[in-house]
Amino acid sequence: MEQPKAMTRTSNLFLKAIGVLVCLIAAIAFMPQARAERIKDLGTFQGVRPNQLTGYGLVVGLAGTGDDAIQYATEGMKGVAARFGLTLPQGVNPALKNAAAVLITAELPAFSKPGQRLDVTVSALGKAKSLRGGTLILSPLRGADGQIYAMAQGNLAVGGLGVSGADGSQVSVNVPSAGRIPGGATVEQAVATGFDTAPTLTFNLAEADLTTALRVADGINRAFGDRRARAMDAVSVTIDAAQGAEERILMMGLIENIEIKPAEAPARVIVNARTGTVVINGAVRIAPAAVAHGKLTVSVKESPTVVQPAPFSQGQTAVEQSSTINVDEERRPVIDFKGGASLADIVKAVNAIGASPADLVEILGALKQAGAMKAELVVL
Repeated sequence: MEQPKAMTRTSNLFLKAIGVLVCLIAAIAFMPQARAERIKDLGTFQGVRPNQLTGYGLVVGLAGTGDDAIQYATEGMKGVAARFGLTLPQGVNPALKNAAAVLITAELPAFSKPGQRLDVTVSALGKAKSLRGGTLILSPLRGADGQIYAMAQGNLAVGGLGVSGADGSQVSVNVPSAGRIPGGATVEQAVATGFDTAPTLTFNLAEADLTTALRVADGINRAFGDRRARAMDAVSVTIDAAQGAEERILMMGLIENIEIKPAEAPARVIVNARTGTVVINGAVRIAPAAVAHGKLTVSVKESPTVVQPAPFSQGQTAVEQSSTINVDEERRPVIDFKGGASLADIVKAVNAIGASPADLVEILGALKQAGAMKAELVVL
């Protein structure tokens, strides 16, 4: 049965309306949102940080690539032997080609507890050529306060390789005088952070910015519905906290996942004059200015000519100098920057005249001196 034309027209209009509605929904879904970041990505709580540990130790079991007769390696071997009741006679100097004195470094994460494992890095201190195949003898790791926080021991994993010949030739791959021991240290005591007893918590931004600090404090206050957070300066935000570790951990976990929109970075141009690297952030703008950058090349060509005297004139052979000087000035167009020129405009204009990174450094420096570029120029 044939449908009426009016009904068909209505169905088509309905389908078109549905299609337009779907397109609008898709456009809204894919519309760029304001950039927001979690508070935990902007900084850290004061006191909740890793601590560096260092220690001195002895690596044994090397295949003749150790320190030989280095004094501190010898003393270290005597100390290890003394632990087992063995005392070396005075004047005896063991040739320790199979042992090496090393420095040990590790990082103790926040809230680490006794019994947890840490990765350690072991580096040769003396003339050891390679630590491949070595074993680290039990060594204490100390913090900045001098206390022992971990003990390290284990077999080294060395990624480098060093081979030398009798004629002095040698081949080295990576660095064989340093290695790692995954899980090679055991935590012996925890670091007291004091975060559960202090009346307030302090959140420190990784980068100082007054606007971002104010937004962090405002985001925390809006999330908890009170005025517990206050921006103290461009870095620190102080937060009133209840007593007790459980309540504070709960509050810190909630604060870390609050999303805020950080302040835009200030206009900045980073220049590495040694490598010619130039980085310009998107906030840089150029005021109305005209730039002409030319290149002048001067070449001097010497063509000396030997002049012979006439026959029987008793003259002497001489050299007559002949110099040719050429001046070549490369013609380049003048760049006219309109007011509010953006990063894309700067790059496009500089590429149009074929400027090298060194030329770009000079152009940016001149724009800064002329007051046309309102940005911080940082030269590394």
